[in-house]
Amino acid sequence: MNKFNVIFIFSIFIFIISCSPKKSTYVVKKNTFKEDFPKIKEQEKDTQINFIDVQKIITGAERPEAYIHLIKKKRVALVVNQTSLVNNTHLVDFLSKENINIVKIFAPEHGFRGDIDRGEHFSSNIDKKTGIPIIAMYGKNRKPKAEQLKDVDIVIFDIQDVGVRFYTYISSMHYVMEACAENSIKMIVLDRPNPLGDYVDGPVLKLKYKSFVGMHQIPAVHGLTVGELALMINGESWLKNGIKCDLEVIKAKNYDHSKTWSLKIKPSPNLPNDISIRLYPSLCFFEATSVSIGRGTNFPFQVIGYPDKEFGNFTFTPKDIPGMQMNPIHENKKCYGIDLRNSGKHTFFTLKYLIDFANKFDNKSELITKKYWFNLLAGNGILAKQITSGMREEEIKKTWQKDLEEYKKMRKKYLLYIDFE
Repeated sequence: MNKFNVIFIFSIFIFIISCSPKKSTYVVKKNTFKEDFPKIKEQEKDTQINFIDVQKIITGAERPEAYIHLIKKKRVALVVNQTSLVNNTHLVDFLSKENINIVKIFAPEHGFRGDIDRGEHFSSNIDKKTGIPIIAMYGKNRKPKAEQLKDVDIVIFDIQDVGVRFYTYISSMHYVMEACAENSIKMIVLDRPNPLGDYVDGPVLKLKYKSFVGMHQIPAVHGLTVGELALMINGESWLKNGIKCDLEVIKAKNYDHSKTWSLKIKPSPNLPNDISIRLYPSLCFFEATSVSIGRGTNFPFQVIGYPDKEFGNFTFTPKDIPGMQMNPIHENKKCYGIDLRNSGKHTFFTLKYLIDFANKFDNKSELITKKYWFNLLAGNGILAKQITSGMREEEIKKTWQKDLEEYKKMRKKYLLYIDFE
C-alpha cells in the first residue's frame, strides 16, 4: 500500500469518528415517565437526579393531550378551586375555550376561589365569569348527591393537596370517588406534585377516629400525590361497601418524590408560602390547644405564641383578616413565643414544638383544650396522653413505627413516580 492510500484511509477514519453522535451526558430522555427509569436508577442515579432538577414539572392539568379526547362531547363536572391552573389559566376557563361542556362545578372547603375561612359554610351559586353553576361541597353536602350527578357523564378532580392526612381536600376527593362509583360515572384525577411528598411520618390513623379530617388509615404525612392516594383508596377498598370507582389518573411529568415542589398559588387562605406548608403537619395540632400558630397574622403556621411573657421573646397580635381568618384565638392580645419563618424548606414533621409548649405550662394538660379535636387530628387517642405525660419525642415515635412501616409497604404498590427511598 503506497503512502497516498494510507493517508486517504486514515482521513476517512477520522471523518467517520468526527461525524458519529457523541454519547449524551444524560441518559434520561426528556419528559421521561416512571416506566423508563428502572435501569437508570441503578446505573446513573446521580445523573438522573441532576437532570430532573432542571426540568420543568408539568402537572396533569397541563397535559391536555392526555385527557381532552376523553371529555370531548361529554357532560363534565369539575371539582376545582383556585389552585386548578393550566399554566396561568384556570382549568374552567381553559376547558371552556376548548369547547368542553362543563355542566357544573363542585367547590370544596374554602370555596371555588379559595377565599372562605376555615370551617365556614358557603352557599351554592353561579360563576359570574362563565355562568356555570357552582355547588358547595362542604358542610352538610360533602358528597355529591345522585340528583346532582344526573346530567354528568364524567367528573374531573384537579386540586392541589399538601400531603397531610387532615387537609380536607383529600376527604372531598374520597366522597367524589364514592359518588361516582355509586352512579357509574368515570372520574379523572389530574395529578399534581405533593409539596411534602419527599417523606412519610406521623401516627397512622386508627379507624375509631375516622372523620372528615382523617378518613384513611394513613400517617399524618402520607407521601402521596392525590392521584396515588386515589389509587390507594380504590385498591384498598376504602370506599363505602368496598365499591370501586372507574378511575383514571393523568400523571404529572418530570416529578419524583425526592423533589420539593414550590406552589404557584396558596392552596388555602392560611398556607401562604412554602415554609407554612412544611410546618403545617407539625403545627396543626395546636389548633386543638390554647396556643396560637399565627392565625390572624400575615404569617400563619409560621409562628407559635401564647399571651404570657414566659412563652418566648417573639411577639405578635392576632387580629381579624377578611379572607384569611376572622375571630382568631387570642384576638387583639399580644402573644409571646417563637418565630419559625427561617425554618427552611427541608423542615420535617416533629413533636418538638408541642412538647416544648406543653412544658411551658405549670400543668402540661393545660395545653390541650379540645381533646376530642386533638384526637381526630392525631388519628388516635394516645398522642395527647403521651404529650401531657412528659414522654420524649423519640419515645413517642417508637410507638407508631410498626404501623408506619406497614403503611410504607402498602404505599409502594400505588406509586406513580420514583420514590425518595
